[in-house]
Amino acid sequence: MTRIYLDHNATTPPSAGVIDRMAAVFREEFGNPSSVHHFGQRAKAVLDEARSQVATLLGADPSEVVFTGSGTEGDNIAIRGVAEALEVTGRKHLIASSIEHEAVLNTVKALARRGWRTTLLPVDATGIVSPDELRHALADDTALVSIMHANNEIGTIQPIAELARIARERRAVFHTDAVQTAGKIPIDVKALGVDLLTISAHKFYGPKGVGALWIRRGVRLQPALTGGKQERGRRSGTENVAGIVGMGVAASEALTKMAAESTRLAVLRDQLESLVLSRVPGTARNGETEPRVANTTNISFDRIEAESLLIALDLEGIAVSTGSACSSGTLEPSHVLKAMGLPAHRTQNSIRFSLGASNTEQDVERVVAVLPAIVEKLRSLTRTPVRA
Repeated sequence: MTRIYLDHNATTPPSAGVIDRMAAVFREEFGNPSSVHHFGQRAKAVLDEARSQVATLLGADPSEVVFTGSGTEGDNIAIRGVAEALEVTGRKHLIASSIEHEAVLNTVKALARRGWRTTLLPVDATGIVSPDELRHALADDTALVSIMHANNEIGTIQPIAELARIARERRAVFHTDAVQTAGKIPIDVKALGVDLLTISAHKFYGPKGVGALWIRRGVRLQPALTGGKQERGRRSGTENVAGIVGMGVAASEALTKMAAESTRLAVLRDQLESLVLSRVPGTARNGETEPRVANTTNISFDRIEAESLLIALDLEGIAVSTGSACSSGTLEPSHVLKAMGLPAHRTQNSIRFSLGASNTEQDVERVVAVLPAIVEKLRSLTRTPVRA
């Protein structure tokens, strides 16, 4: 069976260039980059090269890039680090959007249990955070605002530059989780006007277990880990040299391919979306068509539980995602779709298709060929009529 992978927002396969370079580093650059001898300095040299490559992807200075173990760690360092650094000033108010990744939402909740006041900004059916909502929520004691660059479930891109400008007017630090945009759309941290920005290598064909946090020079931040002086004291612990080098290669490859690949994937995505919506009754797209990342579409299938559809597609060799968490075999409603005000049934019957480098027009044709029959069969198990 030929398998089709349409879950690139969850993770991407490392590119051949990434694998080859990492294998060479594992063999040849095993030194500790903190060591002063020859082996350590060779490791430091490839680490510095990767830092420059990642910085270039972000339009940043290499000295402002801190390597982490994941996007989740980067979000935690940013949010906890700023919150704890500014606690002594009396600024104990945190703002995030209601559609953030759990890495942000659960970190904000954890700080709320420790005494921070928190605000989750609402979104409308478009999935966009209103600048006016942020302006209304900001207060004199707001320490940090964290709003994602693009949503992992629906692909919607937020007006980060405008939101960051509003936060800056009230002297609040602004963080954005750019895990779903790095390598997909151009990022310039200076143009965005943010103070901190998180990315993760495995979302753009790099290895798992490595990420980066850009920290604007001058931002006050309490380190999450105490130990040695690695990463300028911002993230102690011996660096994952091979993983970081792989991330650097992935960053460089993304820069060269981004424009053409984005155009190609947008065509495939739009083709998939339009064919599903036209050929499968009782379907609807979730979120706005623009602005969103080129590879993502999220579609509701009335009278079907998303988990059942996901499993049925997997049996046909097609990998997709519900975009929501499963716990003990029970599909949990998508907090993103719920925050958008969608009806309860649509928060549990939606499938995310996220395309990537391996996908072709033939993949789209295969999905559209098998999907109507799968949906009809699953719906035959219930007597509830399809909603208009």
